[in-house]
Amino acid sequence: MWKWLLIALVVYGAYRMFMNDRKKNADDEKKRTEQRVIDGELVKDPECGAYVDADSNITVRNGETVYHFCSYDCRDKFLAKMKALNATDEKASEAENN
Repeated sequence: MWKWLLIALVVYGAYRMFMNDRKKNADDEKKRTEQRVIDGELVKDPECGAYVDADSNITVRNGETVYHFCSYDCRDKFLAKMKALNATDEKASEAENN
C-alpha cells in the first residue's frame, strides 16, 4: 500500500514540475512577444489581429500608411473591404453633388 502511495506522490511531483515548466515557458514567450511589439519589431494584422514581423513581405500601402498581413488571405479580405468602402464613399459623394 505504501509503495503505491509513494509512487503516486512521485508521479504527481513530476507532473507538477512539468506543468510549472510549461507555464513558465509560455509566460516567458508572452513577455518576449510583448517586448517585440513595444520595440516595433511586430505589428498587428488589421484583418485577423495576429502579430507579424514588421519586415513582412505581405503589405498594402494606403497613402502614408503601410498595413502588414500574416497571409495572402487576410490581405485579400482587407483589400475587398477597402474596395467596398471606397465604392460606398464614391456613392455618398455623388449623392452630395446631385
